[in-house]
Amino acid sequence: MLQAIVDIQRDIYLAFAEHIKTFANGGGWTAFLAFLPMGIVFGAVHAMTPGHSKAVLATYLTGASAGMRRGLVVSLALSATHVTMAVVIALFSLPLVSVMLGSAGSAPLLEDVSRGLLGLIGAWMLWSAFFRRPHVHGEGEGVAVGFMAGLIPCPLTLFVMTFAMSRGVPEAGIMFALVMMTGVAITLSSVALATVFFRTRIEKSLETRHALLTKVSKAVEAVTGLTLVIIAIREIFIR
Repeated sequence: MLQAIVDIQRDIYLAFAEHIKTFANGGGWTAFLAFLPMGIVFGAVHAMTPGHSKAVLATYLTGASAGMRRGLVVSLALSATHVTMAVVIALFSLPLVSVMLGSAGSAPLLEDVSRGLLGLIGAWMLWSAFFRRPHVHGEGEGVAVGFMAGLIPCPLTLFVMTFAMSRGVPEAGIMFALVMMTGVAITLSSVALATVFFRTRIEKSLETRHALLTKVSKAVEAVTGLTLVIIAIREIFIR
């Protein structure tokens, strides 16, 4: 399955490279614009590969008792930040490359910032589970989690932008990256909705036992907070 995903990614990327070369050599917008919808497939398939904070997204939505709407908001915030950071880094790569990027396709500083902020969210959720009364997690918190998790730039978007810029057509790279964002959002939103669906099914099965449900909710929030803290520590200190 993973190999099939990698093969699809490779084929679309090679086709993208050919279209960029043609466009850069004066081929015009028509052929490139016709190819753009493939960016949705490219982004959706790429987001299925390991990474992209899918585990963080599912973990947070499990413990935060978020509904479908908030699950979508978190996943969209994550997708937009994930791709946008790659575009911004590519466009400003000359002044930032020595500080932000340790190697092609990675951004150690942003990774540390992202995991550190998620660790703080996790610590807050852990404290909340033990010392606060049951409460609803605000939508603003969800957007913040999506933004923090998405700070790690998409490596494939970096490659796409770098290739387009090397051919002198950054505008084509930006357009393809924006279309890719739609595909990434589709995959991450699917993860979010599936997580919320299964969590709510479990909650409904326990709703007749209110006291038990409250304890389970608190336990899940505590485990979620602890998991986020562990993920942050592992990513920062164990590379």
